[in-house]
Amino acid sequence: MEKIEKIEKAAKAPKPERQTYAVGDRVEKLCVPCQEERGHVVASVTKRGLISRVTCPKCNTRSSFSNGAKLTKGRSKSVNSEPYDRTRTYRTGQTMSHPIWGSGEVTALIEPRKIDVLFADRIRRLIHSRADA
Repeated sequence: MEKIEKIEKAAKAPKPERQTYAVGDRVEKLCVPCQEERGHVVASVTKRGLISRVTCPKCNTRSSFSNGAKLTKGRSKSVNSEPYDRTRTYRTGQTMSHPIWGSGEVTALIEPRKIDVLFADRIRRLIHSRADA
């Protein structure tokens, strides 16, 4: 009798929602060419919203993704990053903490005073090395 009650309760219990992902989301993955665990950008997903391929923002390597791996939306809290400062000069791979978009990683230097930064939601172009007038 107890077994039947447990089965009925389990059937009535709400099923936990499985998180779905979209192209452009960010997940943590070991990048083999870089030999470093870093945030990767989701490049393609299945019809069910599972990640199938990701791209490393540093080396631009596209690789497959195992959905059984640890998934995080954005960077982990253990990263010690300095607050974003537009007067500071950044280099590729540096991390920063933006007041609006949170933690991010510099992925590219564009022109002398612009950088591309990968945040949890997408890559954004910011200024740097800017002396206040």
